[in-house]
Amino acid sequence: MKAYISVDTETRKSLGKEIIALGMAMSSANVEQFVFVDKYTIEPGQEAEMMQKAMKEIDSSNFIIIEASKINVTSCIELGYAKAKRKPIVYLQKAEADTNDLIFSLSNFHILYTSPKDLFDQLNEFLKNVLPQG
Repeated sequence: MKAYISVDTETRKSLGKEIIALGMAMSSANVEQFVFVDKYTIEPGQEAEMMQKAMKEIDSSNFIIIEASKINVTSCIELGYAKAKRKPIVYLQKAEADTNDLIFSLSNFHILYTSPKDLFDQLNEFLKNVLPQG
């Protein structure tokens, strides 16, 4: 089982503890996480090539997680692509952040969290109850 994590570089830097919590929950459920911005650096002029790589990774994932505390264009494109491919979409957001109603409505599951521990607990519960057990 593999999850594609959609988050932009700047947001990724500010969510270190949350990404660790996410990784711990995924690991405990034997779900591989793929954080695109951890694997690739997008240079000017490489945007189309990088989006092709992102789409290939989404294709090979079982579901996608959108970190929506701060919406960015890339995550919107990834969400639309995943939706078109009928991939389940999990919407993550810090509880105090403004909710993007469009992104929220396109997502299949929603986790609004108050802390890294809360994120871990909710995602752990989601993974246990929603994903097929092998």
